[in-house]
This record gives sequence, structure tokens and C-alpha cells, in this order.
Amino acid sequence: MNGTCKADVGDANWSRELKILGGFAAVFVLLFFLPVGVPRFDNALKEGLELTKWYAQEHVLLCLIPALFIAGGISAFVNQASVMRYLGPKANKAMAYGVASVSGTILAVCSCTVLPLFGGIWMRGAGLGPATAFLYSGPALNVLAIVMTARILGMELGSARAIGAVVFSVIVGLAMHFVFRREEQAKAEAAAEMPEVEVKRPLWQNVLFFASMAGVLVFANWSKPAETTGLWATIYAWKWPVAAAFAAGLAVALGLWFGFMWNELALAALPVAVLSFAFPHEPLIPFIVGCAGLAVLCARNPGEGREWLDATWTLGKQLFPLLIGGVFVSGILLGRPGHEGLIPSEWVSQSVGGNSFLANFVSSVVGAFMYFATLTEVPILQGLMGSGMGKGPALALLLAGPALSLPSMLVLRSIMGTKKTVVYVSLVIVMATLTGLLYGALF
Repeated sequence: MNGTCKADVGDANWSRELKILGGFAAVFVLLFFLPVGVPRFDNALKEGLELTKWYAQEHVLLCLIPALFIAGGISAFVNQASVMRYLGPKANKAMAYGVASVSGTILAVCSCTVLPLFGGIWMRGAGLGPATAFLYSGPALNVLAIVMTARILGMELGSARAIGAVVFSVIVGLAMHFVFRREEQAKAEAAAEMPEVEVKRPLWQNVLFFASMAGVLVFANWSKPAETTGLWATIYAWKWPVAAAFAAGLAVALGLWFGFMWNELALAALPVAVLSFAFPHEPLIPFIVGCAGLAVLCARNPGEGREWLDATWTLGKQLFPLLIGGVFVSGILLGRPGHEGLIPSEWVSQSVGGNSFLANFVSSVVGAFMYFATLTEVPILQGLMGSGMGKGPALALLLAGPALSLPSMLVLRSIMGTKKTVVYVSLVIVMATLTGLLYGALF
């Protein structure tokens, strides 16, 4: 008996070691045959680094860090029972899916920025259906992007994108709930047996707290519109004062309801204010100092503040390496807008002409794996349509592209597992393909 157990343990150890050996061998073969010096490969490597550099400059500080703080706040401050009540498997479907499906109109974030927020509500007990509806709608329902699509590519395509994104988010969420209904049922039953947790503060205080952070995230990342006049241009001109006002609201909320010391809040705000006046054309400097100050304040608060920081750091450690690695690989394979990676752009252009099933499918797959920063999908599509891309494949890319990317897939796998990630990605690709096919046939 004892000998049998030892043999089983030995076999398991050898199996693990063989997997490690296989990994080493694969890496060695890859490095051994690495086509360094081949112009196309060298250029693709450069594009991967350029895209990663751009992502670090434009998205990590302004998008990812605020999103991580919001997600950490959800984990630290939001009662799990409250999440289950409003977004759980047994929550009112109309309310849960309604809120999740239109969230993108408020957040206006990219496929990577929405991931920490998704992870936050998912880990607090949100149902898979509403959570994935939110995951899709967050980047897909960017109001400015939809308006830009309508103005540049036509009202017809802009309207189809807006309607399709709302409908998609609900259908994807319902489909995910149906496929994994047994797990969702078990999750709901487990939640029903959980004891009631004492609520530390009323719901409206938490709502204002998260609204202040969401305001900072939204306005700090407000993209420059094509026009120099009008509502969007006015908001863009005042984006940083508005973001600062939301940050001040956050400080007030921390002082009134979360036990942060007023003198410490003032001390953290002082260098931000000074730097804002000293470097009026470099708003990123006071923004970084403000984020660092918030982290220090949380570290000095041994109660909820420390819990908030710990939750934020845990998510950051999990998501950041995967996002950076995914962006780098995406850049190598597909390049940047106007710059080719390993996959020649003419292959894509030739594959998305007309309105065949293959053209819509290729467009959906390329959109799903390529990383699109906010608003970049519109000029890319403009160029592809000028090269002969059909209306159907164009809509398919608009529905699949902003909501997915290779970096987001890697992160999703770490959050909800391989099976759920594969099903979610497959649903988005299939639905985008069929919708594009139908739209192309009608218009």
C-alpha cells in the first residue's frame, strides 16, 4: 500500500518535471530558430515594442491605474450580498442586464481597462450573465466612438453599431448564463446560505464614492474629437478641471465616510495642486502624484484603506504582466494602425471584401485578436473600406474589435478560467459574423 502511494507520487513528480522539460525545450527551439535579421520579423518585433511603449504611455497611467483602484474598492468596500442582490444569478433580470448593457455609455473604456472592473464585480459575486454583459458593453458602447462612426462612416453604420452593441451585451450575457447555468445555480445557493454582513455605510455613500472615481477615469481619458467646436470639443477642453473636481469629491468622500484624516488628505492634495499650476500643460505629472498620494493614504489607514490598497495591488499583480505581454504579442502579429506586423495587411484587406461568410468571419477574428485603443477602430475601418471592405465585415469588426483583444483574452483566462473565456470569445466572434452577414445582405 505504502509502496503504491510512493509510486503514484513519483509518477506525478515525473509528469510535472517532464512538462517543465517540455517548456524548456519549446523555448530553446523558439530561440534557436528565431529569424533575427529577417526584415519582416525585425520590423514586427519593432512594432510590438512600439505598441507596448504606446500602451504604457497612454493607457497604464490614465486608464489602468484608476480602473484598478475602482476594482480594488469594489472588493474592499462593496458588500457581497449587495452585489448578489443587484447583479447575482437570482437578481431581477431586467434590472441586472439593463444596467450592465448600458454601462459603456458612462465608462467609455477600452477592452483592457474594463477588465479590472469586471474582475472586481465578478469576485464579489456578480452573476456570470450580468458580469459578461458589462464586460462586453464597457468598451463597445463608447458614445464618442459611436458618434465618430456615424459621422465618418455614415449614420447607417453608426446606428447599427449602437443597436448591435446593446443587443449583443444582453444576448452574450444570457448565453453565458445558460451555458454555465449549473455553476450559476450552485453559486446562487451558496450565496443564499451566507450570513447577513453588517453594512458599514448606506448605499448612496458607496455610489457617490465610486461615481467620483469613475468620473476621474472617464474625463482623464476623454479623447480629442475630430471637430474643434461643439459639445465634445468643449468637454475635451475642460476635461482636466472636471477630472480634478471629481478627484476633490473623492477626497471629501474619503474624509466623511471612510475615516481618512482630513489633515493627511490636505497634505496629499497640496503637491497635486502646486504641480497643476506649475505644469499646466503636463497634467500627467499631477495625476501621477495624486495616484501615489492616494496609495500612501491607503497604506497609512490600517483599516479599510489598507484593505483597499491590498485588493488593488492583488489585481494589479494579476493583470498587468498579462496585459503588457498580450499587447506586445498583438503588436508583433498585427502591428499598429498604419504599420504592419508579421501578418501582411493586404491579406486582411483581400479577405474582408464583399459580404461572404468568410469575409465576415475573418473580420470578426481579426477584430477580436487585434488591440484597438479607444477610437482607433474608426480610422482603421475607414482605410479598409477604402480598400474594398464590405459593409457587413465592417460592422462585424466594429462589434468584435473594441470588446475583445489578445491581451484581454489572456487576462480573462486568469480571472474566469479557460472554458468560460473560450465560450465568451466564441460567442462574440460568431454573433459578430452572423450580424455582419445579415447587415451586409440588407444594406
